Amino acid sequence: MARIAGIDIPKEKRIEIGLMYIFGVGRSLSNKILQTLNIDGNLRVKNLTDEQVSRINTLIMRELKVEGEARREITANIKRLMDIGSYRGLRHRKNLPVHGQRTHTNARTRKGPRKTVGIVRKAATAKMGGPKGEEKK
Repeated sequence: MARIAGIDIPKEKRIEIGLMYIFGVGRSLSNKILQTLNIDGNLRVKNLTDEQVSRINTLIMRELKVEGEARREITANIKRLMDIGSYRGLRHRKNLPVHGQRTHTNARTRKGPRKTVGIVRKAATAKMGGPKGEEKK
C-alpha cells in the first residue's frame, strides 16, 4: 500500500483511480498530476517505484489543498455564507438543499426522515395516557 498525502492508497487499483481516495483529488486532477509527472495512469499502485510515489507526494503536498486543509476551507466558506446571511447561507443553516432542488417531494437526504404532522392515532394517544380531560384511575 502506498501512502500519499497521509492516505493509504489501495495497492490493486490503477494509480489514476487510487489518487481519487485523497479528499480534494478527482479524476481530472488525478490525470493532470500523472501527466505532469509523466507517469502512466494504467500502472497499478503496487507497481509504482518509491521514487514515483515520492514525486507524486511532493507535488500534491506542494501545490494542492487536500485532506484537512481542503475540508477546513470548505467549512470556512460555508460559515462565511451563513454569517453574511446570504440565501445559500440560510439554506445551509436550515439544512435544506442549496442548489435550487425541489423540496415538496424528495430532498429526504438533506431534510432527514419524515416527521408526521396531523392526526394523532388511537395507539399514540393510548401510549401518551389517553385523550385530554380524562384522569387515570
